Amino acid sequence: MGQLIVIVAMLVLLWLLLIRPARRRQLAQQELHAGVEVGDEILTAGGVYGHVREAHDEDELLVEVAPDVRLRVARRAVAAVIPPAGAVADEDVLDGEVIDDDSASGPDADGRDRG
Repeated sequence: MGQLIVIVAMLVLLWLLLIRPARRRQLAQQELHAGVEVGDEILTAGGVYGHVREAHDEDELLVEVAPDVRLRVARRAVAAVIPPAGAVADEDVLDGEVIDDDSASGPDADGRDRG
């Protein structure tokens, strides 16, 4: 009976440490691919940055990497969607308020008091 408990505990541990995180990563990747829209700036798995100009079907995107230079890219090759320059990142928000490093009080790098 004790051996059965050990085997079940090892299977649960295997599921918690390996299978569950892999499923979460796979789901996040699927959501990323489904969320790519025309106009988004993307980074491909090959390291190419570009702007999505057209979405031909569920599997292909037309990406402009330079003026008048367009690549046909598989949707699954998108590694990341680059947020716009003015977008606020999640880590810059605390309790619904945007954290602005420039408005913080106290001395700055030069030793002068900002606040």
